[in-house]
Amino acid sequence: MQVFRNIQELPKFKNAVLTIGTYDGVHRGHQMLIKRINYIAKKIGGESVIITFHPHPRSVVNNNRVKLISPLTEKLEFLAKYNVDNVVVVPFTRAFSEQSPEDYVQNFLYSNFKPHTVVIGYDHRFGKNRAGDLSLLLSKSKILDFNVEKISKQVLEDISISSTKIREAVVSGNIKIANELLGHCFTIEGIVVKGHQRGSEIGFPTANIQVQEEDKLVAQNGVYAVKSHIKGKLVNGMLNIGIRPTIDDGEHKTIEVNLFDFNDDIYGEKVKLELYKRIRSEEKFDSLTELVEQLKKDKIAVEKVFENIAIV
Repeated sequence: MQVFRNIQELPKFKNAVLTIGTYDGVHRGHQMLIKRINYIAKKIGGESVIITFHPHPRSVVNNNRVKLISPLTEKLEFLAKYNVDNVVVVPFTRAFSEQSPEDYVQNFLYSNFKPHTVVIGYDHRFGKNRAGDLSLLLSKSKILDFNVEKISKQVLEDISISSTKIREAVVSGNIKIANELLGHCFTIEGIVVKGHQRGSEIGFPTANIQVQEEDKLVAQNGVYAVKSHIKGKLVNGMLNIGIRPTIDDGEHKTIEVNLFDFNDDIYGEKVKLELYKRIRSEEKFDSLTELVEQLKKDKIAVEKVFENIAIV
């Protein structure tokens, strides 16, 4: 998959079959659209192209930071997994949002992509004040000679409902539901940084994860069964998201993972965590002894989650 971030440096795509959207989460609904553009592209000997935006348009137009299921780095990884040929990341600015609908079609969509087919939703809006619609795109397509395929209302509603349900599931800690809707695991990525090393003192050393994407949606506080991609390895572990009320001041939220049977030096390393199940909510214990006993139980619970899941 090729990724382009500069509109001025795009190649000449061959029979581009494209769709446009935020693709947050790259969930099952999005995967249906990806299969469709890949199918059409293969049929006509062309290339599939996804146009997406960064930052999220609502964060620019409404000046409201949007928490994302999959920030840009994660989104690109998932799009590659689902065999998209090309992804164009368009820098979304207020000036871009203020193009007239006609300029959007002529000067952005057509001039840069010369599409063979545009796959778009029946309610897709574009241009200043979101005044452009499917009817305008269809009329322009006849003049500029490209095809338009309309995505059904049912598919779009499924996508919208799925995105909402995924966010609700993540925020409430129902990772099983989130993963079912995503079609892959909800992930958290970050860099391993030094912590207070209190985990090592009680026999459960943890890697403290600093999330690099400020707009990342983080799961509800609690203990989770996770698989960790670190230094080319896939390692089972248990993740704690929360304020560590038993051993800390209870004011600063942390994301830390205890990796099973793993002792490599990983400070400064990038780690990707795949969340499988929430084991319990975060609790404050009366003593470190009680905390340690609970962590032992947590580890057993996590190991049971992975008994039937092979590491690949």
